[in-house]
Amino acid sequence: MKRGRKTNEASSSSSEETTKKESKRHKVIDEKTIVVQSPDWANLLQDIILQVFQYLPLLDRAHASQVCRSWNQVFHMPDLWRCFEFELNQPATSYLRATHPELIKQIIKRHSNHLQYVSFKVDSSKESAEAACDILSQLVNCSLKTLGLISTARPSFMDLPKHGSICSLVCVSQVKVSWALSLLSHFISALTVVFVNSKSLSSLKIDDTPVDDPSLKVLVANNSDTLKLLKMSSCPHVSPAGILCVADQCHGLRELALNYHLLSDELLLALSSEKHVRLEHLRIDVVSENPGQTQFHTIQKSSWDAFIKHSPKVNLVMYFFLYEEEFDPFFRYEIPVTHLYFGRSVSKDVLGRVGMTCPRLVELVVCANGLRPLDEELIRIAERCKYLSAVGLGECEVSCSAFVEFVKMCGGRLSQLSIMEEVLIPDQKYSLEQIHWEVSKHLGRVWFPDMMPTW
Repeated sequence: MKRGRKTNEASSSSSEETTKKESKRHKVIDEKTIVVQSPDWANLLQDIILQVFQYLPLLDRAHASQVCRSWNQVFHMPDLWRCFEFELNQPATSYLRATHPELIKQIIKRHSNHLQYVSFKVDSSKESAEAACDILSQLVNCSLKTLGLISTARPSFMDLPKHGSICSLVCVSQVKVSWALSLLSHFISALTVVFVNSKSLSSLKIDDTPVDDPSLKVLVANNSDTLKLLKMSSCPHVSPAGILCVADQCHGLRELALNYHLLSDELLLALSSEKHVRLEHLRIDVVSENPGQTQFHTIQKSSWDAFIKHSPKVNLVMYFFLYEEEFDPFFRYEIPVTHLYFGRSVSKDVLGRVGMTCPRLVELVVCANGLRPLDEELIRIAERCKYLSAVGLGECEVSCSAFVEFVKMCGGRLSQLSIMEEVLIPDQKYSLEQIHWEVSKHLGRVWFPDMMPTW
C-alpha cells in the first residue's frame, strides 16, 4: 500500500511540474506575440509617414497629426504642403466632405512659402462662395505654379449675369442681386491680385467661375513666360477676344481646353504663329443644354489647315453634348480631330460624315445612336480613319458581320475595343457565341464584349 501511495504521489508531482513548464512556455510565447503585435508607431520613419499623409484627406491628416509628436512634426513639413486640395461645401447642397475654412486659412498662412499647387472645389451656397473669396485673397503671398478653381454644384454660385444684364434677374430679389454682384466683384478682385503676385504660374484650371477678360489680361501680363496649360470650362464672362489675348501673349502655351464658343479662326491662327510653340493638346467641349437655343458658328478649313501645319502632332480632342438637330454646322469638311466623344445620341448621318472628314481620328466613343444599325458608317470609318486605335460603342446597333469586317479592316491597331454585348445583332453569318472567336482572331488577342461601358 505504501509503495502504491508513493507511486501515485510521484506521478502527481511529475504532472504538476509538466503543467508548470507548459504554462511558462505559453507565457513566453504570449509575451513574444504581444511584442510582435504592438509596433511602436511613433518611431516610424518620417519619410514613410509623409508618404501616407499625402494620400489622406485634409481633415484625416489633421486628426492623424494629433497622435504623437513625431506625426505632428510630419504634418508641418513643407514637402507635405506643396500640393493642397480641398472642398468648400454645405451638407445640404453637396455630398462632398467639407473642410472647415479656418483650417484652410491656417494652413495657407503657415505654408504660403511652400504652396505650389492649389485646387479647390466650391458648391452653390452663399457661405461657401464667401469663404472661397476669402481664401482666394490669402493666396496672394504664395508662389503658385498651378491653380484650380472648380464649381461642383449647379446652379453654380458663379452663375451671375454680365455687367448690364440685370434685367435678366427680374424674378430675383434686389438683395440677392446686390449680394451676387458684390460676390462677383470680390471674386474677380481676389483672383486678379493672385494673378499679379504669381509670377511663375504654369497651369490654370477654371471651371464654372466668373473669371473675365480683364482678369485674363492681368494673368497674361504677369505670367506670359511661364503659362503652359490653361483649361477653361463654363466661363460665361470670357469672350473669344479674351482667350485670343492669352494665345497672342503666352507663346509657351502647350495645352489648352475651352468651350466651343471661345474657339475662333483668329485663335487658331494665333496658335499657328511662328512665335508660338507647337501645341500638344487642344480640347474643345461642344455643349448645348437648351436644344434649339444655341447657335454654333463654323470654323474655316483654312484655319484648321494652318493650325495643323504648325502643330502636326497635336491631339485635338472634341466632346460633343448636342441634340441631333444641332450637328448641322459640324463635319462638313475635313477637320483634324484625333479623339472624338459623343455624349448624347448621334445620327447615322453625322457618323457617316465623321468617316469622310476625320482622317486623323485615333479614338471614337459613341454613347448612343438609336435603333438603326451603323454597319455602313463603321465600315467607312475603318476605310478612311487609318490611325483609329480605340473604339467604344454604347446604346447602338451593329450587325455581327459588319462588326467582324470592321475589326478585320482595322486589324491589330485596335488596342482598345469596348463594345456592349447588346450592341451586336446576330445574323446569318455569325452568332454571339461565334463572334468572340472571330474578333479575337483578327485582333491577335482574346476579346469579349463588355457587360458595362468601360470608357
